[in-house]
Order: sequence, then structure tokens, then C-alpha cells
Amino acid sequence: MPRYAYLLPLAVLFVLWGSCRKDLEYAPSAGNLEFSKDTVFLDTIFTNIGSSTYTLKVYNRTRDDIEVPSIRLAKGPNSDYRLNVDGVAGKEFRNIPIFAEDSLFILIETTHDITTSAQNSFLYTDALQFDSGDDLQQVQLVTLVRDAIFLYPRTLADGEKETIPIDIDHEGNEIRVEGFYLDDSQLDFTNEKPYVIYGYAAVPQDKTLSIQPGSRVHFHKDSGIFVSENASLKINGALSSDEDLMENEVIFEGDRLEPEFDDIPGQWGTIWLSDGSVDNVIEHLTLKNATIGLFVEGHNGSPTLTLKNSQLYNSASINLWGKTTSIIGENCVLGNSGHISLYLNNGGDYIFTHSTIANYWQNGFRSGSAVELDNYAIGQSGEVAADLERAQFLNCIIDGNTNIELALRSNGSNTFDYYFSHCLIKFKDSNGNFSENPLYDFQDSSHFEQPILNEDTDFWNAKKNDFRIGEASFGKANAAEEYALLAPFDILGIDRTASPDIGAYQNTPKD
Repeated sequence: MPRYAYLLPLAVLFVLWGSCRKDLEYAPSAGNLEFSKDTVFLDTIFTNIGSSTYTLKVYNRTRDDIEVPSIRLAKGPNSDYRLNVDGVAGKEFRNIPIFAEDSLFILIETTHDITTSAQNSFLYTDALQFDSGDDLQQVQLVTLVRDAIFLYPRTLADGEKETIPIDIDHEGNEIRVEGFYLDDSQLDFTNEKPYVIYGYAAVPQDKTLSIQPGSRVHFHKDSGIFVSENASLKINGALSSDEDLMENEVIFEGDRLEPEFDDIPGQWGTIWLSDGSVDNVIEHLTLKNATIGLFVEGHNGSPTLTLKNSQLYNSASINLWGKTTSIIGENCVLGNSGHISLYLNNGGDYIFTHSTIANYWQNGFRSGSAVELDNYAIGQSGEVAADLERAQFLNCIIDGNTNIELALRSNGSNTFDYYFSHCLIKFKDSNGNFSENPLYDFQDSSHFEQPILNEDTDFWNAKKNDFRIGEASFGKANAAEEYALLAPFDILGIDRTASPDIGAYQNTPKD
């Protein structure tokens, strides 16, 4: 056997031994770590609700493998922050290696009980400490914690969550969802603390849920409000003096407070005004990021819903869905949604004055129009139909980023009564698909009075649901004064009677 055959295994062992030795030889860190940020802000959270996970990257810029003697939280084991260092969870770590010109990841979360501070909001802080003594380096951790009123279904003896009935299927069986009935002490929402709702909070029969100016209501995934038969919802928002703070506006949104969730659609369920609910009145509401913003059904001769000075936008499906119901809308802004901004379905009675209904959805394909009207519906048991007794749009904008933003569908047998007066409408039938359809005869004054078709709305920022109009808008000074007198102030409280503009806003110069 050649001599080198005996030496080869020894050489391999020597290399492997040398490699292992090198892995164990670390220079001590000497306070020269670098960080992706010097302060980690874990955005606002609710008390006792966990935050999102935030990342800190720690760099070793040197050409030596180093070892960090310790990584720990300044408040020690009692800290409400939680760490994960390179895949290992804990609050203190010893002898952490970082290879030359490499880095490690630290994941950070927190959950804090604000009741220990006796405040409605509290800035909870700590620090990540690397090494000690003269080599100590720190990264600050900061979280704003807000107190809240939490409303949620009970857990039953069998471990299941409490449920409520919301409908009947075509076979007569109850449809139930996770939810609970509000008791009398829970029927007056104030602005003292935000509310966080899990499941569906139901307003019992013959009761009224009142929501006061400045109230903030947050909904968990698949949650909402259900208004029962003979019950009512009164949202009593008011005009705010600060457009940014919106201090008197009532705001409905999801329960994730991090900025990246600010415009994510479909974070929660819906506000459901059920068949038989009565005298629902909503003023100065901003509702965003739902699956269906408002679902309104049932018609008993008086308006089921009066909606004024309110904005509904960024719903995953529909912002406002009225089904065989009665709605009066004034100064409404029904913005971007994944399907339809305003759906008046299976007949009913509707009047919208000085409203802006515009859909510039940016989160994927949208098949629906901004406004859709019909007098029938397809259900599990087949087609059902009801008269569209009245659908009036007075001084309204109907617009969006598709060619056809108004859809009219009649079954030809039930009443289909619609009327658009002094409205700015997007309807570009480039291929002539609707040229023979009498529903879209814009010269028919019994249905369309002085329509303005396919002209520039000059919205401030439609993609961001800012539907204020600029001075170049064709809606400027083109509204009918007689209808402006029905809503003499726009959604921001600006007098419109002298020279009214079409839509919910009087024109203002763009910032």
C-alpha cells in the first residue's frame, strides 16, 4: 500500500480538528456591535393583547468571530417583553456567538396589563442590554399601551363559545354565529375608552345601542354588531373641528393598531341591521376595513336606516348593502371596496342626496360596479323578487376606475323605479354593449335629469379614499340648488347653498 494512503486519514482528522478548534475560538465583544435601529417602537397595543412581532438585527462588522457575553432585558425576568434570539425564546441569553461580518436576529413581542398603572394609556418601556460594564450597549424598547373595554361571548361549560341566531336557512334551520347579547349596562358606548368586540355583539329586541361622539370601536376577526328585530342602533357622531384627530367622529375599524394594518380590508365582519330592526340612525361614522361595512335588510314603511355625514370604505366585499329595505343617505362617502361600493338589492326604497360613491379599488381584480341596483335576488331556494319602489340619487357622484360604474338589473316584471338628477356618472360603454338596453337611456328625463357623463371628478386622492374634489372637478357648481337645500352643509360642515357642488364635498384647493 502506498505511503500516502496512511497519511490521508491523518490529514483529514487534522483539518477537521482544526476546523472545530476555530469554531470555538471567539474574540470577546468590546462594545462595537451595530444595530438596525437604536429604538424599537412596538406600535400601540391594547391592554393584555399581544403585539405583533418586531425584528432587531445585530451586526458584527469586524473580521473576527465574536461572542456576546450576555443579551438580556433591563427589567429582567419580570419584563413584559419577550425575546427570541436566533430561534431560542427567553429573556436572558449567555455567550451568543456572531461570526465575522455576520449578524443575528432578535424577535421582540410584548403583552402588558395597563391596570397596574391606573391610566387609560401608558408608555411601557424597557431596554435590550448587550454585555455589561464599559462594553454595555443598549437598544430601547417602547410600546404605547391603551386601556379598553372588552366585550366577548362567554365560554360555555362544554368549552364552546356562546352563539346567537342571526338568520334562517332555506330549510328553516337557525344560522348561528359566535356572539352574545349586550346587557343594559353595555348599551351606551362613550369616548372614555375604546371598545374591543370579539364575536357579534347583539342588540336585544326592544333595546337601543347608543354610541356617543368620539367613540372608538374595534372589532376582532369575524366580529361585528347585530341589531335584532325591534331593536335600534343610534350612532351619534358629530362634526369634528380637527380633520386629522376627528375627535367627535365615531370610528369603527379592526383591532390591529399597527400602521401596516391601517388600510388592510376584511379585518372584521359587518354591522348587520336585521330584518325588523327599526329607526336606525347613523351620523358622522367612519367605518373601514370590514368584510361588508353595513348590511341592512327589511322594510316596514319607515326608513330602516338614516345615514348622514358618514364614510364607509375599504371593505373586502361591499361597503353598504341594502336588501329589500329603506335607506335615506345624505352626505355619504362610499369609497373603495373589493366588489361593490353601494348595492341596493332585491328592491326597496332609497334616497341618496349629495353623496359620493366611488370605487378605485387597488387590491386586485374587481368585478362589481360602484353602484348596483336590482329588484331580484338568487337564493338557496331559487330566485326571489321585490319591487324597487324608489331609488333616487340627487346631486351625487358615481365614479371609479372601471368603465362601467353603474349597473341596473330588472327582472322585467317587478317595479323598477330609479331616478338620477344632476349626477356625475362614470359610464363608458366603449363597445356598445348597453346601447340597446333602455335602462341606460341617459336621454330619458324620467330616469336621468341633466346627467354629466364621464367627466373629471378631480378627487384629491381616490386611491387613498380621499374623495374631496378640487377646483377642476366637473362637479363644481353643477348641483341642483333645490336638492342642496335638503342638505345645506357638506360632510365637513361647509355651507353649500350659494353655489352647490355635486357629491358630499364642496370643492377646495388641493394641498
